[in-house]
Amino acid sequence: MKPFPLGAALLASLSIPVQAQDVSKATLKLHQSLITLDTHLDTPASLDLPGWSIEDEHDATVDYTQVDLPRMKKGGLDGGFFAIYTTQGPLTREGYEKARDFAILRGMSIRTMVAADPANFTLATKASDAAGIAATRKRIVYMSIENAYPLGEDVSLIDLFFHMGVRVSGFAHFANNQFADSATDPSKQAKWGGLSPLGKQLLVEMNRLGIVADASHSSDAVLDDLLALSKTPVLLTHSGCKAVYDHPRNIDDAHLRALAAKGGVIQMNAYGTYLKAAKPNPERQKAMTALFAQMREGAKVSVEARAAFLRKRHEIDTLYPEIDPPTFDDFLAHLFHALKLVGPDHVGIGLDWDGGGGVRGLEDVTKIPRITEALVKAGYSETEIGKIWSGNVLRLLKAAEVEAAAQRNKAPPAPQS
Repeated sequence: MKPFPLGAALLASLSIPVQAQDVSKATLKLHQSLITLDTHLDTPASLDLPGWSIEDEHDATVDYTQVDLPRMKKGGLDGGFFAIYTTQGPLTREGYEKARDFAILRGMSIRTMVAADPANFTLATKASDAAGIAATRKRIVYMSIENAYPLGEDVSLIDLFFHMGVRVSGFAHFANNQFADSATDPSKQAKWGGLSPLGKQLLVEMNRLGIVADASHSSDAVLDDLLALSKTPVLLTHSGCKAVYDHPRNIDDAHLRALAAKGGVIQMNAYGTYLKAAKPNPERQKAMTALFAQMREGAKVSVEARAAFLRKRHEIDTLYPEIDPPTFDDFLAHLFHALKLVGPDHVGIGLDWDGGGGVRGLEDVTKIPRITEALVKAGYSETEIGKIWSGNVLRLLKAAEVEAAAQRNKAPPAPQS
């Protein structure tokens, strides 16, 4: 289970109302006129929580969740990429099978969410779907895979997920796996020096199907391989800038320029520990580690157990509050660095909601108009802001579709005489 955003007690004490965002009426009008997509929503993890419904409005200071239908409407988020995230487990047959089953069920949770409320959600599988869905005022639901680990050693399984609706896939997560090296493997050692042979096979299948390659969480060497081998531009669904904060999960300027040169896009995240150095807080860390160690991915949790978990987490927030937590300005530092370096054709938004994202001043999805306001104040045009919010990622989806169609339509080679 991925950690939820921290610091609820501090945020609750502030009681910042949604309208107190320093967002002008003109900006809100502009924001509502755009197609706004976030490329990394870990909200599917919430869908399987006991007693939780995406139809209801929740409070991040109470249950730590950050995205639901009422808050998407309030914040003007048209939709995004709902992630099938699977914790990295052992590279064994048993591990692969367990992860495969979990990922399929998580994907079906997303499909069930859409099917249960066709008046408000529509599954999107093509770049062109976004505009039509937004015009109906429904939420746009693309699907993605954050960690390819559940595919095991059978790259043909990506075909199953493609037919389920997946159009973006990453390769690794917090540790090296069978496909690629991670930027944050605990050993601090590369296993493959980039993509593994199996990872290269997976990329070929993704290009064939029309799935965009996501390099977030993977090592720089993996990004190098993807830029060299992918038939279509590469996406970083939720990453930051190493020039602003030197963290392994962030991307240095040379790689950002290389990404842009190949038509790729970096989507800026709001995961606090990737935005700035965390102040040491050993008591809090120890307590949070012990709390989350009790949670097993895929395990059935009762309403009572969930309530006990939340009580304990609030207790930790009260006893050991965050020290100098990251803020909206820290997020903006990464966003504007990327924009200055590679321009608005290669930058987007992927805040990592419900997976650890969110900072002071950007606590949940209701606050995203603040990003549009900051872009307006920085002098970016409506067209440029539209690219940042959705145009760039939709361009990559379209490029993947075109490549897949070209491969399907490619005539077979003439027989040798």
